[in-house]
Amino acid sequence: MYLSNASNPTDMKWKQEKLMLAVKAMNNIEEILVNVMDRQPRWSCLLNAVDSRVDNMFVLVRSQALADHRGLLASLGWPPPLMTSNLDNGRRSEISNPLFLMQEDKKETFSLSFISLCALQHLQGRREVRRSSHLGHRVCLNNSLWVFEELVSPIASRVEPHFFKWLVRPKFIFALVYKITRDLIEGIEEVLQPLIDRERLVGYSAREAWVLGMVRMLSEFLKKQMFSVLAEDYHNKNGSAQLKSSWLHLVDLCISFDKQMETLVSSGNPAFQFQHSKGISLLSIFCDQPDWLEIWTELELKDAEEKLKPELYNEKAWVLDVRSCARDIQDTQNESFLLSTREEFKTPLVAGTATQIAWTLIERCQNLPNVLHQVQFIRSSTANFLQYFFDLLLWRHQLMERRTAYLDGDILIKIASLINAARYCESVLHEWSDNVSFLEMKVVENNSIGDTRSSINLQTSFFAIEINCLIKLETDWLEEIMTGLLREFNILSWNYVQNRNQWERDDSFNSVVVPEELTVSVEMVVALDTLKDHFQILKMALNSKDFLDLWRSIAGGLDHFIFSSIILSGVKFSKWGAYQFKADIRALFLVFQPFCTRPEAFFPVVSNTVKLLSLKQEDASHLLGILSKVQSKSECLQQHGMHHVHSDQAEKILKSRLW
Repeated sequence: MYLSNASNPTDMKWKQEKLMLAVKAMNNIEEILVNVMDRQPRWSCLLNAVDSRVDNMFVLVRSQALADHRGLLASLGWPPPLMTSNLDNGRRSEISNPLFLMQEDKKETFSLSFISLCALQHLQGRREVRRSSHLGHRVCLNNSLWVFEELVSPIASRVEPHFFKWLVRPKFIFALVYKITRDLIEGIEEVLQPLIDRERLVGYSAREAWVLGMVRMLSEFLKKQMFSVLAEDYHNKNGSAQLKSSWLHLVDLCISFDKQMETLVSSGNPAFQFQHSKGISLLSIFCDQPDWLEIWTELELKDAEEKLKPELYNEKAWVLDVRSCARDIQDTQNESFLLSTREEFKTPLVAGTATQIAWTLIERCQNLPNVLHQVQFIRSSTANFLQYFFDLLLWRHQLMERRTAYLDGDILIKIASLINAARYCESVLHEWSDNVSFLEMKVVENNSIGDTRSSINLQTSFFAIEINCLIKLETDWLEEIMTGLLREFNILSWNYVQNRNQWERDDSFNSVVVPEELTVSVEMVVALDTLKDHFQILKMALNSKDFLDLWRSIAGGLDHFIFSSIILSGVKFSKWGAYQFKADIRALFLVFQPFCTRPEAFFPVVSNTVKLLSLKQEDASHLLGILSKVQSKSECLQQHGMHHVHSDQAEKILKSRLW
């Protein structure tokens, strides 16, 4: 037997041959057990009895095989001297790799030991698969190879004393692990990758396995000696500033270290992708400790809020200088409403800073191996930070809310800046949500809560709650501006609207009445000039998309206001009064002329009213007669170009003519 013979440590080849015989024997037993389990499932007691005896033998064989392999590594000079003093004085020196310096006889012996351990590990994998009743018959690729664990284990013992010396200067810990990993990786790959390929261990990479082992070694130390202490201090001190700084600094080192390890792995094969799913990330520490993940997200959130605070008290960061983004108001032909950059959104600096901080939070969790943990991190940190910023936008608006009864230029600019900030954040969140990573997170999140409508929920974005919050803010603030401008127009045009006699005035004593030469009514001048001034400010201060929606909504509101307060109020129009009304409406259209080619299209009811009042006397009488006779009055009006007034409204307008 393998365990009872060959105690001479120099006869490694003979011992490895005996080990392979033992592995072959246990493999044969495993084949028999599989066949019996398939054909005679009722013989479970017999299977358990045989399994128990094989387990005892397997434990002894594995223990002896690992001991022999460790002895072989020690005889080769593994682990090599680490020369840690060079880290302190900043000098760089390569660590020599004993595996790379092996003689041919040693290489053969090491190869046999490698193959034997892999065969033994493969046998263990087969037994675990059978016992768990899983289908399949292959090595468990998610487990690290024992040979790499044996390479890392003595290094861990060697470096641990240095780690304890550097607890207050953790950057040296990371630097030492990186140096060891980097200096030895080429030799390990050159020696072990051919053995992996020869044994057809599909899915394994010597370079990746070596990096994985070193990452896990450092991860265990950080977990036991650093994060556990910081977590305990957090609960005891309720999160002091020094603790937050230490925790986040340690996370910074972990993220930087992960990137270095990614570079090491991918540098061996450009086509090889760094597999976070295999746990090659120090941030996997937080996957095993949900309470630590919660602490981390809370500290990140506090840090993000502190980073934003300098901008909160800087008024220049909240309001965009309209002079820097002013454009020719008359130039609308080439206006584009496809916004993409912060400048195109006319966004204040604070919104750009907030989205940058939010994205930084997202980037800090990307190396978390578990997608669900990434979701939890983003929900607890990024989403809460964004909501914090949205609350600040609302608070800023509430400060000026009482001053909006009469909108002056400064108030309009400030509200426009808030709208621009919200619109820009909404656009950024839409862009993020379209990323494949966030689509995957959305599916994982739905599955985690047992939502079977994942295909439907994919139509909603990952940041749907935040986007809906922004949309509500934008809508409310735009409606407030629209309501304020319409209310102001109503007040300033009150005398004009209430002066019913002006429409019945008869200037027939004038020999010739030329409608085109009539000027706007005096009572309308102030209202129109004020509206024009507000539009000039809003066009410069508000992003193009929202300004487009705003002026169209105001046009619709004025169309309804003028029609209901004048036309439907029962006034009578003399010929001169109709001409004057047409001149006033033409002046109103001129206010909107810089924004569109045909402003009358956005005043459909008033435009139809002007057409009806402008008809010649015989045409008006003819149309009124037709409307009183035909049943399909709507079709009749449409044939005469009246698409937006009802038949009863048209009849009322025609009957209001006094000529």
